[in-house]
Amino acid sequence: MDVDLDDVAHVSCPYCGEAGELSVDPGGGALQEYVEDCEVCCQPWLVRVRFDGEGQASVIVATLDDE
Repeated sequence: MDVDLDDVAHVSCPYCGEAGELSVDPGGGALQEYVEDCEVCCQPWLVRVRFDGEGQASVIVATLDDE
């Protein structure tokens, strides 16, 4: 997913497809994993964030069933 200069990732809900945003925090470590609910359908997302050596974030949003 895309991450802009304000450390916001633009994602799509893996359940309902609605577009959303996630704040990403480079101070949380190079590898992060947490659960966050969709603001539209309230289904839980498994969020994985990985920061590379240059501070660029890669964000993956999946269903908990995909785990």
